[in-house]
Amino acid sequence: MNNYLLFEIGVEEMPARFVGNTLFQLKSNLSKLFNENRIAFEDIKAYGTPRRLTLIVNGIVEKQSDLEEEVKGPAKKIAMDADNNFTKPALGFMKSKGLNPEDIYFKEVGKDEYMFATIRQKGESSEEIIKEILPQTIKSVVFPKSMRWGGKNLRFVRPIRWLVTLLNDKVVEFDLEGIVSSNKTKGHRFLGQSEIIVTSLEDYLNKLEENYVILDQDKRKEIIKEQCIKVADSLNGTVELDEELLEEVTHLVEYPTAFYGEFDKNYTKLPKEVVITPMKQHQRYFPVTKDGKLLPNFIAVRNGNDFRIDNVKEGNEKVLEARLADALFFYNEDIKHSLDVYIEKLKDVVFQAQLGSIYEKTLRMDKLSLDILDILNIPEEKIHASRAAKLSKADLVTGMVGEFDELQGFMGKEYAKVSGEDDAVCEAIFEHYLPRFSGDILPQTNSGVAVSIADKLDSIAGFFAIGIQPTGSQDPYALRRQALGVLSILMDKKIDADLKTLIECALDNYSEIEFDKKAVCASIMNFFNERVRILFKDMGIRYDVVDAVISSDVNDIYDMYCRALALNSWLDRDELVEMLTAFNRVSTLAQKAAENDKVEESLFKEEAEKKLYSEFKNVKTKVEEFISDKKYDEALETFASLRPAVDSMFDSVMVMDNDEALKNNRLGLLKQIYDTMLKICDLSKIVYK
Repeated sequence: MNNYLLFEIGVEEMPARFVGNTLFQLKSNLSKLFNENRIAFEDIKAYGTPRRLTLIVNGIVEKQSDLEEEVKGPAKKIAMDADNNFTKPALGFMKSKGLNPEDIYFKEVGKDEYMFATIRQKGESSEEIIKEILPQTIKSVVFPKSMRWGGKNLRFVRPIRWLVTLLNDKVVEFDLEGIVSSNKTKGHRFLGQSEIIVTSLEDYLNKLEENYVILDQDKRKEIIKEQCIKVADSLNGTVELDEELLEEVTHLVEYPTAFYGEFDKNYTKLPKEVVITPMKQHQRYFPVTKDGKLLPNFIAVRNGNDFRIDNVKEGNEKVLEARLADALFFYNEDIKHSLDVYIEKLKDVVFQAQLGSIYEKTLRMDKLSLDILDILNIPEEKIHASRAAKLSKADLVTGMVGEFDELQGFMGKEYAKVSGEDDAVCEAIFEHYLPRFSGDILPQTNSGVAVSIADKLDSIAGFFAIGIQPTGSQDPYALRRQALGVLSILMDKKIDADLKTLIECALDNYSEIEFDKKAVCASIMNFFNERVRILFKDMGIRYDVVDAVISSDVNDIYDMYCRALALNSWLDRDELVEMLTAFNRVSTLAQKAAENDKVEESLFKEEAEKKLYSEFKNVKTKVEEFISDKKYDEALETFASLRPAVDSMFDSVMVMDNDEALKNNRLGLLKQIYDTMLKICDLSKIVYK
């Protein structure tokens, strides 16, 4: 028999953004509590709608597994007095474990004897344990914002109105601060019954569907997609199914019905994003396009059936009309002036109290973007980058962005076009905000790259200079995101640039602020190194590989990325352990070498050291050539070819010879090998298993 548990938490309508994470926490919490209480099960499925969170546990055993656990107490010399009576520490240990004196025995651990006892406990019925752990499952969920209600101490994202708990068709009754579990659920708020008695899991699922509740969120999502596509087909268009919006709409409804609405086609003359933004961000509508052009239609999803759908359609059209009318008004007012007019207004907008206004930030961005183009050796883009930097924040004080802040950057681009700016300038204004979030598109034009990096580095440099850095989960100025943006751009565009130099240029623009430039630069580099570790880890690169390439004193992020990829793929080789062992010995002894690692070939006495030096000279030349071409696979392969000669020298030559000249000469050779290795990576950081 498949023993199951049905657990439903009925709530007031939850915000859609909380549903997915709450289900994840409930499932994780219950799984953990089952395991801690020795109740075996097959799997847990989690389903959610705005009004209910449901867990279905399959394959539950009928009782806990028996417990047999050996516990260790204090040492015998502490547990027994001179008369062989139990001391207070021993008695305290026995009391805490529910033990009697006859349960105690002593065993040697190391040099001392310790108290031990074996605790044996018969497993209780699963039903009794489940009564205890279900309330804990609910109480252990954490929300960014939660609430209390009805004088209860319980906190949850929304008031809990009912609980359903069935274990093999039997109600498992427990009381959660006055909310008593039962077999009574509710249907759709408007279309279903207000009270439904369920007798089994199958009965529960069937009756929910009969009462207009599609419990499975994945099923609801597919229904919404199919309905939206069908509606768009009827309009001879294509629906833009943004995945994030689709997920949100899925968690807004229990019984979806998609329908289309219309708006004045004159609004389609506005920039596409101006129309789509209020649709998606404010109304949760899906836009409809044809051949890439916006149609005067939208698709919305109702939480219910198609009863009086025309009235619903009309209401949604009126709401969107008001939004679009606002957008049209702001657009027409904004384009009455060129972007240059808005630049002056930026002087009154504070970027940060100690760092000045947004206007001052654009001046720093202008200078830094030109420095970046010099470093990248792309001087021909300076005119476009400089103009884009000056105009980059102008749209922040326009009416459109004031109403729809999601359009910052995009409206700057559109208004720049209207003002007659060069296309490269328009594109760079939009691109300087990229990437806006994880997985977002990256700037593609050289001007956009320069201004984007300048914007982000200016913020990071400024905040670090005045002592504001991210701590723990606190990052109010999104400096981590901006750092990851810089790294992503450098890698995507394969930019060979010294990050430390870029940071120093950014810090130079804050000459009016007193700070220790060297210390702040070091802090920022450490900050970026941590971001590199996170970014590379997300790419599947091993942590020790990241340590190895960061330790090689390389500040070129793209170059570091190439090294990491090469080394990460190189770790599967069979000879890895032998190679690392050999070069770790080189690393250890190289630390003992004098700063002057000069090698006199005439001082080599043994054949093995002569051979190693001869091979090393050839290898070094090849490695340096491969490094200059970023052929790190070949560089590693060539450097690894030294291993037999290194092993031979260690087997037959006493490096730490009594003769100082011989010793220093041999250490100098190892130092040169070690320094050549560091040009690729620090192999001593690699952990072999």
